[in-house]
Parts: sequence; C-alpha cells; structure tokens
Amino acid sequence: MSKKKIKEVDAKKVFKTLNPNKVWIPILLGLGIVFYLFYSDPNMSASKLKLVFDAEASAIILAFLVLLTRDIGYVYRIRTLTGEKLSWKSSIQVILLWEFASAVTPSAVGGTAVAIFILLKEGLKFGKSLAYVMLTAILDNLFFVLSAPLVFLFIGGDVFANLSAGSTQFKYGFSIVFIISYSLIAIYTLIMAYALFVRPRAFKWLLIKATGLGFLRRWRHQAVEQGNEMILASHEMRGKTASYWLKISLATVFIWCARYAMLNSLIAAFTDINFLEHMVVFSKQIIMWIIMLISPTPGSSGTAELSFNQFFAVYLGDYTLVANICWRLLSYYLYLFIGAFILPRWIRRVFFTKKNKNKVYELD
Repeated sequence: MSKKKIKEVDAKKVFKTLNPNKVWIPILLGLGIVFYLFYSDPNMSASKLKLVFDAEASAIILAFLVLLTRDIGYVYRIRTLTGEKLSWKSSIQVILLWEFASAVTPSAVGGTAVAIFILLKEGLKFGKSLAYVMLTAILDNLFFVLSAPLVFLFIGGDVFANLSAGSTQFKYGFSIVFIISYSLIAIYTLIMAYALFVRPRAFKWLLIKATGLGFLRRWRHQAVEQGNEMILASHEMRGKTASYWLKISLATVFIWCARYAMLNSLIAAFTDINFLEHMVVFSKQIIMWIIMLISPTPGSSGTAELSFNQFFAVYLGDYTLVANICWRLLSYYLYLFIGAFILPRWIRRVFFTKKNKNKVYELD
C-alpha cells in the first residue's frame, strides 16, 4: 500500500489545553454554582458549612482509598492496553495528565487529542496512540450504554422521582437531557466500534461521500485524514488475544465501579443509609454521569454540582452542600492541582531528557 501522511498532532493546541492557568476557569464555575446553591436555599446558613466536621473520619478515609484504587485501575488499564510498553511511572503520569486534560476541557470534547500527544511523547507510535485512546473511549462509553438499561431495570421508572426540585417540569428536563446524552453516546459508540473493529475503509468512504455534498466540502480534507487515522488505528487492534480483551474490559468495569463507590463512601460519612439505598445511589450516579457527559463546561463544572444536589439531597438533607463540595474536591479539583503540579516535570522529562522527535506519521 502506498504511504500516506497522517496529520501531526498540533503541539501548540495541546499545550494551549495543558495550561496550568486554565485550572481557575472550572474552579470559578464550580464555586459560582456552589454560592448560587448556598444563597438560593432559604434554609442554608454559614453555620451549616460547619457540618463538614460531622463527617465520619473512617468513611472519608475509605472514600480516598477507593479513589486511589480507581486510579490504580486506570494505570493498570493503560499499561495493559499498551502491551506494557509504558513503565509504571510513565503510566501514572499519563493517567494524571489525561485526567487534567479532561478536567480543563468540556466533557463533550474530552482530552482525546491531548491523550494521543501524551502517549506519543512517551515513545509510542502515532497509530498505536490513536488506537489506544479510541479504544479507551469506546470501552468507557460502552459501560454507560450497557449499564444504564440495567439501572432502569433495577430502580424502575423512578430514577428521576426524588429530585430535590420536586417539580414535574424539572424532572422532565433531566429526563430529556438524559435521553439526548444517552442516544448520542450510543450512536457514537456504535459508529466508532464499527469503524475501528469491522469496516474502517467503509467509514472513510462514508466520510468522503458525506463531505462531497455542498457546504460540507470545506471539511473534505479533514474527512480524508480522519478516515486514514481510523484505518491506521484499526490495523493496530488486529491480533489481540482474548485475555487482552478480558483484562481491559474488567479493568474498565472496575474503574467506573470504584469511581461511583467513592461517592457511596462519602455519603456514608454524613448519613446512615441501608444497603438497598446504597445500590440506588450507585445506580443514580450512572444516570448522572451520562447527563454530565454533554456538559459544555470544563470538567462538567456547574453541571456536576447542580446534578449532585438534585440526585442526592434526598439522602443527605442538611449535609448536601458540604458533601457536594467534598465530592468535587476529591473527584475533580484534586486532579486539577495534581496535573498542574506534575505537568512542568513531565515536559522536562519528555522534551529535554528523552528528546522524542515525532514529526511525520505514516500509514503503512
């Protein structure tokens, strides 16, 4: 097959995303929503913020440990995905920077280009980097696509029944957003899985045909590049063993279960709920995350805080706001600061120590 150039990852755009100064945008958005929730609740007072000291220390520690195991799951998955081409240290830095990139970009966009760039600078070829990032996205989205119906089977039609706003209009609003988000995720996952595993050339052909129509012609060049990249990524996925697929699939389930179990631990720090209620809390998180995935704000800032209050105030009562803040501190803001801290060190290592120079990527 003749060689065709694949576009180089734009380093300038990547570093525009991997900018430590960007941490203040989602922080201000999140704090803005917290202040709104505080002042819009007539029963809220400054003294109620002191309720954070009522938290059970052992449950807070458990929440942190569960969060740590989730990160270990991420590190294990990326190392397994890459055939252990990454060292443990590199895998840890890749995951933390990937989390940082996802935190400073809208959830609907994610840190895909940044993740590819990070893997490139760790010494992986473009095709492999692209394939691993795409496969990660497909696995994560597939978890949502498969688990959401199970939630409705478990809870029934009452997933949105106990929203704190209490109005039918608000309930329907969340329901509609969920349906839109779930549909988009399902369609995207189906198309990407088909293109990556079944017919990458057919996917390229469809892109070219689609961009041959009227005003879509302006994106024809990008369509050709996207098609070439999909073929390259698909080629990298060939020949994987059954144990490979089993390991990364189980790791994906573990990662998301640990992410949700962290909030269960956190809620247990403020209030006593029984096992069935814990299962409902766990299940509602799946629905909440699907809603958050189409948020236009960096790291779902604002959307996450509002959704948390609506879904879990029924269990937390007066502790809702402090639990909300603790949840975002552990699951989101922590990674903003860690990413901003390790980014300069990672740049020094990959640019001035390893001196990787990947200028042109080719399709065999």
